[in-house]
Amino acid sequence: MVDISASQVKDLRAVTGAGVLDCKKALQETGGDLDKAAEFLRTQGLADAQKKAGRSTNEGLIDSYIHMNGKIGVLLEINCETDFVARTEQFQSLAHDLCMQVAAADPSYVDREEVPEEIVQQERRILMDQAKGEGKPEEIAEKIVQGRLEKFFSQICLVDQAFIKDPDRTVEELIKEQVATLGENIQVCRFTRYALGESD
Repeated sequence: MVDISASQVKDLRAVTGAGVLDCKKALQETGGDLDKAAEFLRTQGLADAQKKAGRSTNEGLIDSYIHMNGKIGVLLEINCETDFVARTEQFQSLAHDLCMQVAAADPSYVDREEVPEEIVQQERRILMDQAKGEGKPEEIAEKIVQGRLEKFFSQICLVDQAFIKDPDRTVEELIKEQVATLGENIQVCRFTRYALGESD
């Protein structure tokens, strides 16, 4: 087994925010390689996040964000399992980032489960007509439609959107990483975006 120094553990903790024992284990698993150990922790954390996804979230907070000299405003409810986590700076920072995301990217729904089936079917029909109009055979058209539907969801669903501060990650990946480090299930419950001069 590789000897791991306290300074290596400290460095990895600074990068990942993971616990001492988890950092030590990750470094031992990866032969002391800091980058590989960070990736190992991230992979383990995301796996743990999947396990936590079914746990109830009855605590949390409602956050707000006002942008562009008061012309766009967002209210967002985000839930976690305990009041302790809800009061952490990390959780509150996540809530604020998500408010900014809603203000900038203007999603219509939290996730694709919220999208009414008739809207999905209507979009599917439009995309299929487009693909056939491009002269694609039926089986190819179906694959094209599926790919374009994914793009559609990534535009209208908050969790499927690219995160505005790091477009290489989706909002869902960002939330899962926070679940991994905070150790609790986290769910965006709802949001409302107001733009000056717009009405329902």
